[in-house]
Amino acid sequence: MKLFTKTIATAALAGTAAIATPAAAQVAGIATSSPEAVIVRSQARIAAYQQIDQQFAAQIGQIRTLRQEMQTLQQSLDTDSNGQLSQAELQANPGVVQQIQQKEQQLGQASQPIVLAQTYAIEQLINDYQNVRQQVVQQKNIQLLLTPDAIQWAPEAVNVTDDLVAVLDQRVPTVQITPPEGWRPRQDSLAAQQTVSQVLMNVAQQQAAQQQAQQQQQPAAQPAGR
Repeated sequence: MKLFTKTIATAALAGTAAIATPAAAQVAGIATSSPEAVIVRSQARIAAYQQIDQQFAAQIGQIRTLRQEMQTLQQSLDTDSNGQLSQAELQANPGVVQQIQQKEQQLGQASQPIVLAQTYAIEQLINDYQNVRQQVVQQKNIQLLLTPDAIQWAPEAVNVTDDLVAVLDQRVPTVQITPPEGWRPRQDSLAAQQTVSQVLMNVAQQQAAQQQAQQQQQPAAQPAGR
């Protein structure tokens, strides 16, 4: 699966805000969507990630702490405060560099069971996506289904992501998060997990930016009169 994280994040954000799409979900037999956008908005994926967050709450807390510690160490290396680390700055304090590398290893170890559970959940959705796509193509009489990055401009009506999500939710209402013993994820599943993670991060950043903009637009509270 290709990475269309910015476009998918916008689509996922629209889905989160429950923005309705036109009923005519294709134009002249041409439609657009991406598997990643569908998986991001899948109810089974959402529920699985919530279960994973609960099951691995301790590891998630450890990951946050490690990232904060790594950020602090990296800032200590940035002696000229330009937001970038030069080779000279790295060589000036090899002890700190070694601490960062050790924490990166700890971060990878803490993240591994979470990534594995997320990838297993996503792979179950990928396994049925071709059937989902074929069902929507037949229902909507779609002749050409393109990914968003293949189109410079199109009316909103060509987006069939809502239709694909609805069919996927119906066909795969739930997924498991505990892989069987000996299970190994496929490369396409790992790539999809990475894309979904990036999309969710982008969505969170967009939402935070919107909230910040709304707060800045609100007039400052007036002091109460005496």
